Amino acid sequence: MSIHGRGAQSAQVPTRFGLATREADGDWLDACEGIDGPGPKLRTTVTEEHPRSILSFNRSPDVPFDRSVNAYRGCEHGCIYCYARPTHAYHDLSPGLDFETKLFAKPEAAGLLRETLAKKGYAPAPIAMGTNTDPYQPIEGRYRITRAVLELCLQLRHPVTITTKSARVLDDIGLLAELARHRLTAVGISVTSLDPRLSGLLEPRASSPAKRLDALEKLVSAGIPTHVSIAPVIPAITDEFMEAILETAAARGVRSASWIMLRLPHEVAPLFREWLETHFPDRAAKVMSIVQQVRGGKDNDAQFFTRMKPQGVWADLIRTRFRIACRKFGICKTHVDLDCTQFKRPSSNGQLDLF
Repeated sequence: MSIHGRGAQSAQVPTRFGLATREADGDWLDACEGIDGPGPKLRTTVTEEHPRSILSFNRSPDVPFDRSVNAYRGCEHGCIYCYARPTHAYHDLSPGLDFETKLFAKPEAAGLLRETLAKKGYAPAPIAMGTNTDPYQPIEGRYRITRAVLELCLQLRHPVTITTKSARVLDDIGLLAELARHRLTAVGISVTSLDPRLSGLLEPRASSPAKRLDALEKLVSAGIPTHVSIAPVIPAITDEFMEAILETAAARGVRSASWIMLRLPHEVAPLFREWLETHFPDRAAKVMSIVQQVRGGKDNDAQFFTRMKPQGVWADLIRTRFRIACRKFGICKTHVDLDCTQFKRPSSNGQLDLF
């Protein structure tokens, strides 16, 4: 029986760090439910945290950015395939249900970012938001941390990119349009399928596919560089929608697109297998067989470069389909050069430097 409104089907305890595992006795649980009724409904909780810094740097040679801001940890969207799930394990929390119900917000993010940008040795380059958890997940409506960061970037003329699965990005369309006017932003929206029911199983609290496509159209109309990402492509589950997504996005004015094959690092693999057995038991074995075929016989390939470039016949087929569809619908994978020359370093007292 599936857990309604959540992607993960359990709160699996991570074993990579030697934590004690726990198993609930099924007969005991059945007896308790018969006496006391079903357990309490899962609720989302948010803990405010106060880190000493907010700008993270990476040296990964196969990603197109070297710095990012993550306003939140955990993500209520609950995407079962999310490669960020294992980060909750570092805090002795489950990458399963804990990841989507026990969230952390960083309300001082904009202030911390200002402090970093004020350092004399800082050299500007685009800041990526949405590389770990979604900057427009539902709690952004209350905290507005992403908006505060965007406002700071506009004030300091610092480039910033957004990646999201939420139509909530339209709440900041005016701010993003002003950033775009100065060549300081680009927005990518991920669309995995066009079937709202399937999306509800894969990404239970993300915006529906229709809302994401409408958001793409409105962003394009506002003059904001906009990108559609088919991410991830799940063989035998979502790959059938590739051409239709590209056609629909192109009809809304989108001219930039990409795709990423499903990745299953660490605890994501057993969580995804559990999800398959719950929702698609008839094809679970086929899906995992194809996943392993494109990942060198394993559930996941963690090596730089090859992790982003699946291999084999199935990968070549999807790659060819994507290329043909892009050509047919007038989409090209374009790179937007954001302007780093306008950056105005704030002084240590919070004012902008004059020179």
